[in-house]
Amino acid sequence: MTTPAGEPIDNGLVASIRGLDRDGRLLFATRVLRMFGYGSLAVVLVLYLAALGLDGLTIGIVLTLTLVGDTLVSLWLTTSADRLGRRRVLIGGSLLMVGAGVAFALTSSVPFLILAATIGVISPSGNEVGPFLAVEQAALSQATPDRRRTATFAWYNLAGYVATATGALAAGLVTQMLLGGGLAAVDAYRVIVLGYAAIGLVMAAVFATVGAGVEAPKVDTAGVDDGIRRRLGLGRSRDIVLRLSLLFSLDAFAGGFVPQSLMAYWFHLRFGVEPALLGGIFFGANILAAVSSLSAARIADRIGLINTMVFTHLPSNILLILVPLMPSLPLAIGCLLLRYSLSQMDVPTRQSYVISVVEPDERSAAAGVTGIARTTGAAISPSLSAPLVANAGLASVPFFVAGGLKIVYDLLLYRAFRSSSGRGETNDRGMTPR
Repeated sequence: MTTPAGEPIDNGLVASIRGLDRDGRLLFATRVLRMFGYGSLAVVLVLYLAALGLDGLTIGIVLTLTLVGDTLVSLWLTTSADRLGRRRVLIGGSLLMVGAGVAFALTSSVPFLILAATIGVISPSGNEVGPFLAVEQAALSQATPDRRRTATFAWYNLAGYVATATGALAAGLVTQMLLGGGLAAVDAYRVIVLGYAAIGLVMAAVFATVGAGVEAPKVDTAGVDDGIRRRLGLGRSRDIVLRLSLLFSLDAFAGGFVPQSLMAYWFHLRFGVEPALLGGIFFGANILAAVSSLSAARIADRIGLINTMVFTHLPSNILLILVPLMPSLPLAIGCLLLRYSLSQMDVPTRQSYVISVVEPDERSAAAGVTGIARTTGAAISPSLSAPLVANAGLASVPFFVAGGLKIVYDLLLYRAFRSSSGRGETNDRGMTPR
Protein backbone atom coordinates (compact mmCIF):
# COMPACT_ATOMS: atom_id res chain seq x y z
CA MET A 1 0.00 0.00 0.00
CA THR A 2 1.32 3.49 -0.86
CA THR A 3 0.58 7.13 -0.11
CA PRO A 4 -0.72 9.41 -2.90
CA ALA A 5 2.92 10.45 -3.37
CA GLY A 6 3.89 6.86 -4.13
CA GLU A 7 5.68 6.20 -0.85
CA PRO A 8 5.02 2.90 0.92
CA ILE A 9 2.90 3.06 4.05
CA ASP A 10 4.47 1.01 6.80
CA ASN A 11 2.62 -1.79 8.54
CA GLY A 12 2.18 0.26 11.71
CA LEU A 13 0.24 2.92 9.83
CA VAL A 14 -1.89 0.33 8.08
CA ALA A 15 -2.53 -1.47 11.37
CA SER A 16 -3.54 1.77 13.06
CA ILE A 17 -6.39 2.33 10.62
CA ARG A 18 -7.38 -1.32 10.20
CA GLY A 19 -7.27 -1.87 13.95
CA LEU A 20 -9.91 0.73 14.78
CA ASP A 21 -12.80 -0.72 16.71
CA ARG A 22 -16.43 0.18 16.08
CA ASP A 23 -16.26 3.37 18.17
CA GLY A 24 -13.09 4.48 16.42
CA ARG A 25 -14.66 4.01 12.99
CA LEU A 26 -17.72 5.98 14.05
CA LEU A 27 -15.53 8.85 15.26
CA PHE A 28 -13.72 8.85 11.93
CA ALA A 29 -17.09 8.93 10.16
CA THR A 30 -18.24 11.98 12.12
CA ARG A 31 -14.95 13.74 11.36
CA VAL A 32 -15.46 13.16 7.63
CA LEU A 33 -19.11 14.25 7.76
CA ARG A 34 -18.32 17.41 9.70
CA MET A 35 -15.35 18.52 7.60
CA PHE A 36 -17.36 17.89 4.43
CA GLY A 37 -20.03 20.17 5.87
CA TYR A 38 -17.50 22.83 6.89
CA GLY A 39 -15.86 22.74 3.47
CA SER A 40 -19.18 23.06 1.65
CA LEU A 41 -20.48 25.91 3.83
CA ALA A 42 -17.26 27.93 3.54
CA VAL A 43 -17.72 28.18 -0.23
CA VAL A 44 -21.17 29.81 -0.11
CA LEU A 45 -21.56 31.41 3.32
CA VAL A 46 -20.47 34.96 2.45
CA LEU A 47 -22.19 34.76 -0.93
CA TYR A 48 -25.38 33.68 0.81
CA LEU A 49 -25.25 36.50 3.35
CA ALA A 50 -24.65 39.01 0.55
CA ALA A 51 -27.58 37.55 -1.41
CA LEU A 52 -29.75 38.09 1.67
CA GLY A 53 -28.93 41.80 1.38
CA LEU A 54 -26.33 42.18 4.14
CA ASP A 55 -23.63 44.76 3.47
CA GLY A 56 -19.92 44.15 3.94
CA LEU A 57 -19.73 45.59 7.45
CA THR A 58 -22.65 43.49 8.67
CA ILE A 59 -21.22 40.36 7.10
CA GLY A 60 -17.95 41.07 8.88
CA ILE A 61 -19.75 41.42 12.20
CA VAL A 62 -21.60 38.14 11.66
CA LEU A 63 -18.38 36.30 10.82
CA THR A 64 -16.49 37.82 13.76
CA LEU A 65 -19.22 36.92 16.22
CA THR A 66 -19.35 33.44 14.71
CA LEU A 67 -15.69 32.92 15.60
CA VAL A 68 -16.07 34.51 19.03
CA GLY A 69 -19.13 32.43 19.80
CA ASP A 70 -17.52 29.22 18.55
CA THR A 71 -14.50 29.90 20.76
CA LEU A 72 -16.56 30.52 23.90
CA VAL A 73 -18.87 27.56 23.27
CA SER A 74 -15.87 25.33 22.57
CA LEU A 75 -14.08 26.39 25.74
CA TRP A 76 -17.11 25.69 27.91
CA LEU A 77 -18.02 22.36 26.31
CA THR A 78 -14.52 20.91 25.99
CA THR A 79 -13.53 21.75 29.55
CA SER A 80 -16.74 20.15 30.80
CA ALA A 81 -16.86 17.13 28.50
CA ASP A 82 -14.99 14.68 30.71
CA ARG A 83 -17.38 15.43 33.58
CA LEU A 84 -20.64 15.83 31.65
CA GLY A 85 -19.97 12.96 29.26
CA ARG A 86 -18.16 13.10 25.95
CA ARG A 87 -21.04 11.65 23.95
CA ARG A 88 -23.47 14.18 25.41
CA VAL A 89 -21.18 17.07 24.49
CA LEU A 90 -20.65 15.75 20.96
CA ILE A 91 -24.40 15.33 20.46
CA GLY A 92 -24.97 18.82 21.87
CA GLY A 93 -22.39 20.31 19.49
CA SER A 94 -24.07 18.55 16.56
CA LEU A 95 -27.44 20.00 17.54
CA LEU A 96 -25.83 23.46 17.67
CA MET A 97 -24.79 22.88 14.05
CA VAL A 98 -28.39 21.98 13.20
CA GLY A 99 -29.76 25.04 14.96
CA ALA A 100 -27.31 27.41 13.30
CA GLY A 101 -27.91 25.96 9.84
CA VAL A 102 -31.70 26.07 10.17
CA ALA A 103 -31.65 29.61 11.56
CA PHE A 104 -29.41 30.85 8.75
CA ALA A 105 -31.66 29.18 6.18
CA LEU A 106 -34.97 30.51 7.52
CA THR A 107 -34.26 34.14 8.38
CA SER A 108 -32.68 37.23 6.87
CA SER A 109 -33.10 39.21 10.08
CA VAL A 110 -29.69 40.53 11.11
CA PRO A 111 -30.31 40.22 14.89
CA PHE A 112 -31.40 36.58 14.50
CA LEU A 113 -28.45 35.82 12.22
CA ILE A 114 -26.06 37.33 14.75
CA LEU A 115 -27.70 35.36 17.56
CA ALA A 116 -27.48 32.11 15.57
CA ALA A 117 -23.88 32.85 14.60
CA THR A 118 -22.88 33.49 18.20
CA ILE A 119 -24.64 30.56 19.86
CA GLY A 120 -24.57 28.01 17.05
CA VAL A 121 -21.64 26.23 15.43
CA ILE A 122 -20.75 27.67 12.02
CA SER A 123 -17.41 27.43 10.22
CA PRO A 124 -16.82 30.45 7.97
CA SER A 125 -13.34 29.29 6.96
CA GLY A 126 -13.78 25.56 6.45
CA ASN A 127 -11.55 24.87 9.43
CA GLU A 128 -12.47 22.92 12.55
CA VAL A 129 -14.67 24.84 15.00
CA GLY A 130 -16.82 23.89 17.96
CA PRO A 131 -16.08 21.28 20.62
CA PHE A 132 -15.65 18.35 18.25
CA LEU A 133 -11.90 18.16 17.60
CA ALA A 134 -10.82 18.13 21.23
CA VAL A 135 -13.52 15.76 22.45
CA GLU A 136 -13.23 13.39 19.49
CA GLN A 137 -9.48 13.11 19.95
CA ALA A 138 -9.89 12.39 23.64
CA ALA A 139 -12.59 9.81 22.86
CA LEU A 140 -10.53 8.32 20.05
CA SER A 141 -7.61 7.87 22.42
CA GLN A 142 -9.86 5.62 24.54
CA ALA A 143 -10.51 3.44 21.48
CA THR A 144 -6.86 3.33 20.34
CA PRO A 145 -3.82 1.62 21.90
CA ASP A 146 -1.17 4.12 23.01
CA ARG A 147 1.39 2.75 20.56
CA ARG A 148 -0.93 3.51 17.63
CA ARG A 149 -2.28 6.86 18.81
CA THR A 150 0.00 9.11 16.71
CA ALA A 151 -0.58 7.09 13.54
CA THR A 152 -4.32 7.11 14.17
CA PHE A 153 -4.32 10.89 14.60
CA ALA A 154 -2.36 11.15 11.34
CA TRP A 155 -5.12 9.29 9.49
CA TYR A 156 -7.71 11.37 11.35
CA ASN A 157 -6.13 14.60 10.07
CA LEU A 158 -5.74 13.22 6.56
CA ALA A 159 -9.43 12.26 6.50
CA GLY A 160 -10.35 15.82 7.51
CA TYR A 161 -8.19 17.44 4.80
CA VAL A 162 -9.72 15.28 2.08
CA ALA A 163 -13.29 15.72 3.36
CA THR A 164 -12.94 19.52 3.47
CA ALA A 165 -11.64 19.66 -0.10
CA THR A 166 -14.40 17.32 -1.27
CA GLY A 167 -17.10 19.36 0.47
CA ALA A 168 -15.88 22.57 -1.15
CA LEU A 169 -15.85 20.93 -4.58
CA ALA A 170 -19.31 19.42 -4.07
CA ALA A 171 -20.81 22.72 -2.93
CA GLY A 172 -19.42 24.49 -5.97
CA LEU A 173 -20.77 21.87 -8.37
CA VAL A 174 -24.22 21.66 -6.72
CA THR A 175 -24.57 25.44 -6.58
CA GLN A 176 -23.56 25.80 -10.21
CA MET A 177 -26.04 23.10 -11.23
CA LEU A 178 -28.88 24.78 -9.31
CA LEU A 179 -28.08 28.18 -10.77
CA GLY A 180 -27.93 26.65 -14.23
CA GLY A 181 -31.36 25.17 -13.63
CA GLY A 182 -32.82 28.64 -13.09
CA LEU A 183 -32.92 28.74 -9.27
CA ALA A 184 -32.34 32.14 -7.69
CA ALA A 185 -28.88 32.60 -6.19
CA VAL A 186 -30.13 32.99 -2.62
CA ASP A 187 -32.17 29.79 -2.91
CA ALA A 188 -29.25 27.86 -4.43
CA TYR A 189 -27.01 28.89 -1.55
CA ARG A 190 -29.78 28.08 0.93
CA VAL A 191 -29.74 24.46 -0.26
CA ILE A 192 -26.10 24.17 0.87
CA VAL A 193 -26.93 25.81 4.21
CA LEU A 194 -29.76 23.34 4.79
CA GLY A 195 -27.43 20.51 3.79
CA TYR A 196 -25.05 21.72 6.53
CA ALA A 197 -27.89 21.48 9.07
CA ALA A 198 -28.74 17.99 7.82
CA ILE A 199 -25.13 16.90 8.34
CA GLY A 200 -25.34 18.07 11.96
CA LEU A 201 -28.45 15.95 12.43
CA VAL A 202 -26.76 12.87 10.99
CA MET A 203 -23.75 13.49 13.23
CA ALA A 204 -25.96 13.63 16.32
CA ALA A 205 -27.49 10.28 15.35
CA VAL A 206 -24.05 8.72 14.83
CA PHE A 207 -22.68 10.06 18.12
CA ALA A 208 -25.70 8.58 19.91
CA THR A 209 -24.59 5.10 18.80
CA VAL A 210 -21.00 5.45 20.07
CA GLY A 211 -20.31 3.13 22.99
CA ALA A 212 -19.53 4.05 26.59
CA GLY A 213 -15.89 3.01 26.11
CA VAL A 214 -15.03 6.46 24.79
CA GLU A 215 -15.97 8.17 28.06
CA ALA A 216 -13.35 9.44 30.47
CA PRO A 217 -12.33 6.82 33.04
CA LYS A 218 -13.30 7.41 36.64
CA VAL A 219 -10.33 8.35 38.79
CA ASP A 220 -9.72 9.45 42.34
CA THR A 221 -9.65 13.26 42.40
CA ALA A 222 -8.77 13.58 46.09
CA GLY A 223 -6.45 16.51 46.69
CA VAL A 224 -7.32 18.23 43.40
CA ASP A 225 -8.37 21.88 43.49
CA ASP A 226 -12.11 21.58 42.75
CA GLY A 227 -12.33 25.25 41.73
CA ILE A 228 -9.72 24.87 39.02
CA ARG A 229 -11.27 21.60 37.91
CA ARG A 230 -14.70 23.15 37.57
CA ARG A 231 -13.36 26.11 35.58
CA LEU A 232 -10.98 24.34 33.22
CA GLY A 233 -11.72 20.65 33.64
CA LEU A 234 -8.08 20.19 34.68
CA GLY A 235 -6.64 18.81 37.89
CA ARG A 236 -3.26 17.08 38.02
CA SER A 237 -2.62 17.96 34.37
CA ARG A 238 -3.16 21.67 34.87
CA ASP A 239 0.46 22.84 34.97
CA ILE A 240 1.70 20.99 31.90
CA VAL A 241 -1.40 21.98 29.89
CA LEU A 242 -0.98 25.66 30.75
CA ARG A 243 2.72 25.55 29.81
CA LEU A 244 1.93 23.87 26.50
CA SER A 245 -0.89 26.34 25.87
CA LEU A 246 1.45 29.30 26.21
CA LEU A 247 3.87 27.77 23.72
CA PHE A 248 1.15 26.73 21.29
CA SER A 249 -0.37 30.22 21.36
CA LEU A 250 3.06 31.63 20.39
CA ASP A 251 3.27 29.21 17.46
CA ALA A 252 -0.26 30.08 16.33
CA PHE A 253 0.38 33.81 16.75
CA ALA A 254 3.41 33.43 14.48
CA GLY A 255 1.45 31.41 11.92
CA GLY A 256 -1.29 34.04 11.91
CA PHE A 257 1.12 36.49 10.26
CA VAL A 258 1.01 34.45 7.05
CA PRO A 259 -2.30 32.57 6.74
CA GLN A 260 -3.06 31.13 3.31
CA SER A 261 -5.25 34.06 2.32
CA LEU A 262 -2.42 36.54 2.93
CA MET A 263 0.12 34.26 1.26
CA ALA A 264 -2.09 34.19 -1.82
CA TYR A 265 -2.39 37.98 -1.70
CA TRP A 266 1.41 38.27 -1.48
CA PHE A 267 1.91 36.01 -4.50
CA HIS A 268 -0.60 38.12 -6.42
CA LEU A 269 1.11 41.41 -5.53
CA ARG A 270 4.69 40.16 -5.91
CA PHE A 271 4.43 38.05 -9.07
CA GLY A 272 1.00 38.95 -10.50
CA VAL A 273 -0.30 35.41 -9.97
CA GLU A 274 -3.89 34.95 -11.17
CA PRO A 275 -6.59 33.24 -9.03
CA ALA A 276 -6.57 30.00 -11.05
CA LEU A 277 -2.87 29.46 -10.44
CA LEU A 278 -3.22 30.52 -6.81
CA GLY A 279 -5.84 27.82 -6.37
CA GLY A 280 -3.50 25.26 -7.89
CA ILE A 281 -0.61 26.33 -5.65
CA PHE A 282 -2.55 25.97 -2.43
CA PHE A 283 -4.37 22.83 -3.53
CA GLY A 284 -0.95 21.25 -4.01
CA ALA A 285 0.30 22.68 -0.73
CA ASN A 286 -2.59 21.20 1.22
CA ILE A 287 -2.28 17.81 -0.44
CA LEU A 288 1.40 17.74 0.54
CA ALA A 289 0.45 18.74 4.09
CA ALA A 290 -2.13 15.96 4.22
CA VAL A 291 0.24 13.26 2.99
CA SER A 292 3.04 14.44 5.28
CA SER A 293 0.89 13.74 8.33
CA LEU A 294 1.29 10.02 7.67
CA SER A 295 5.08 10.35 7.55
CA ALA A 296 5.01 12.13 10.90
CA ALA A 297 3.68 9.05 12.66
CA ARG A 298 6.44 6.88 11.26
CA ILE A 299 9.14 9.38 12.26
CA ALA A 300 7.67 9.77 15.75
CA ASP A 301 7.91 6.02 16.28
CA ARG A 302 11.65 6.30 15.77
CA ILE A 303 12.68 9.56 17.43
CA GLY A 304 9.75 10.49 19.69
CA LEU A 305 6.95 13.03 19.55
CA ILE A 306 8.81 16.15 20.72
CA ASN A 307 11.79 15.48 18.46
CA THR A 308 9.46 15.02 15.49
CA MET A 309 7.59 18.22 16.30
CA VAL A 310 10.78 20.27 16.55
CA PHE A 311 13.07 18.72 13.94
CA THR A 312 10.47 18.80 11.16
CA HIS A 313 9.18 22.24 12.13
CA LEU A 314 12.56 24.00 12.22
CA PRO A 315 13.47 23.44 8.56
CA SER A 316 9.93 24.31 7.47
CA ASN A 317 10.27 27.66 9.24
CA ILE A 318 13.58 28.36 7.56
CA LEU A 319 11.89 27.65 4.22
CA LEU A 320 9.10 30.06 5.18
CA ILE A 321 11.66 32.83 5.68
CA LEU A 322 13.24 31.97 2.31
CA VAL A 323 9.99 32.23 0.29
CA PRO A 324 10.04 36.05 -0.11
CA LEU A 325 13.78 35.95 -0.85
CA MET A 326 13.30 33.82 -3.97
CA PRO A 327 13.99 35.84 -7.16
CA SER A 328 11.44 34.10 -9.38
CA LEU A 329 7.91 32.68 -9.15
CA PRO A 330 8.90 29.02 -9.77
CA LEU A 331 11.51 29.16 -7.00
CA ALA A 332 9.08 30.82 -4.59
CA ILE A 333 6.42 28.19 -5.36
CA GLY A 334 8.95 25.39 -4.97
CA CYS A 335 10.11 26.78 -1.62
CA LEU A 336 6.53 27.10 -0.42
CA LEU A 337 5.59 23.56 -1.47
CA LEU A 338 8.69 22.15 0.16
CA ARG A 339 7.76 24.03 3.30
CA TYR A 340 4.26 22.55 3.30
CA SER A 341 5.69 19.05 2.89
CA LEU A 342 7.23 19.50 6.35
CA SER A 343 5.20 22.14 8.19
CA GLN A 344 2.20 20.01 9.15
CA MET A 345 4.12 17.01 10.47
CA ASP A 346 3.85 18.53 13.92
CA VAL A 347 0.02 18.50 13.88
CA PRO A 348 -0.72 14.82 14.64
CA THR A 349 2.37 14.60 16.86
CA ARG A 350 1.34 17.69 18.80
CA GLN A 351 -2.19 16.36 19.25
CA SER A 352 -0.87 12.96 20.32
CA TYR A 353 1.62 14.50 22.75
CA VAL A 354 -1.06 16.56 24.51
CA ILE A 355 -3.22 13.46 24.92
CA SER A 356 -0.25 11.39 26.10
CA VAL A 357 0.98 13.64 28.91
CA VAL A 358 -2.32 14.36 30.67
CA GLU A 359 -4.52 12.25 32.87
CA PRO A 360 -7.03 10.10 30.92
CA ASP A 361 -10.01 11.80 32.55
CA GLU A 362 -8.73 15.26 31.55
CA ARG A 363 -7.98 14.66 27.87
CA SER A 364 -10.98 16.54 26.44
CA ALA A 365 -10.24 19.55 28.62
CA ALA A 366 -6.53 19.48 27.76
CA ALA A 367 -7.17 19.29 24.02
CA GLY A 368 -9.79 22.02 24.34
CA VAL A 369 -7.64 24.45 26.34
CA THR A 370 -4.61 24.02 24.06
CA GLY A 371 -6.86 24.35 21.01
CA ILE A 372 -8.42 27.57 22.29
CA ALA A 373 -4.92 28.91 23.03
CA ARG A 374 -3.98 28.32 19.40
CA THR A 375 -7.20 29.88 18.11
CA THR A 376 -6.71 32.97 20.25
CA GLY A 377 -3.10 33.39 19.20
CA ALA A 378 -3.90 33.04 15.51
CA ALA A 379 -6.77 35.53 15.69
CA ILE A 380 -4.55 38.45 16.72
CA SER A 381 -1.74 38.57 14.18
CA PRO A 382 -3.51 38.91 10.79
CA SER A 383 -4.63 42.41 11.72
CA LEU A 384 -0.94 43.27 12.20
CA SER A 385 0.36 41.59 9.06
CA ALA A 386 -2.27 42.57 6.48
CA PRO A 387 -1.15 46.24 6.28
CA LEU A 388 2.47 45.07 5.91
CA VAL A 389 1.69 42.75 3.00
CA ALA A 390 -0.13 45.57 1.22
CA ASN A 391 2.97 47.79 1.50
CA ALA A 392 5.47 46.95 -1.25
CA GLY A 393 8.45 47.86 0.93
CA LEU A 394 7.28 45.78 3.90
CA ALA A 395 5.48 42.90 2.18
CA SER A 396 8.15 40.34 3.13
CA VAL A 397 8.25 41.29 6.81
CA PRO A 398 5.39 38.96 7.89
CA PHE A 399 7.28 35.96 6.49
CA PHE A 400 10.36 36.89 8.50
CA VAL A 401 8.39 37.57 11.69
CA ALA A 402 6.39 34.35 11.35
CA GLY A 403 9.42 32.19 10.62
CA GLY A 404 11.50 33.80 13.36
CA LEU A 405 8.83 33.47 16.05
CA LYS A 406 8.16 29.87 15.05
CA ILE A 407 11.86 29.06 15.42
CA VAL A 408 11.77 30.61 18.90
CA TYR A 409 8.74 28.42 19.68
CA ASP A 410 10.55 25.29 18.48
CA LEU A 411 13.58 26.00 20.64
CA LEU A 412 11.50 26.80 23.73
CA LEU A 413 9.41 23.66 23.24
CA TYR A 414 12.49 21.48 22.88
CA ARG A 415 14.14 22.99 25.94
CA ALA A 416 11.04 22.60 28.12
CA PHE A 417 9.85 19.14 27.06
CA ARG A 418 12.71 17.24 25.41
CA SER A 419 12.99 14.91 28.41
CA SER A 420 9.23 14.43 28.81
CA SER A 421 8.08 11.33 26.96
CA GLY A 422 4.40 10.59 26.57
CA ARG A 423 2.46 7.40 27.16
CA GLY A 424 2.90 4.98 24.30
CA GLU A 425 6.13 6.41 22.85
CA THR A 426 8.33 3.63 21.59
CA ASN A 427 11.47 5.42 22.73
CA ASP A 428 10.18 5.97 26.26
CA ARG A 429 12.94 5.47 28.80
CA GLY A 430 10.65 5.58 31.79
CA MET A 431 10.68 9.36 32.06
CA THR A 432 7.48 11.07 33.04
CA PRO A 433 6.28 14.54 32.06
CA ARG A 434 7.68 17.28 34.23
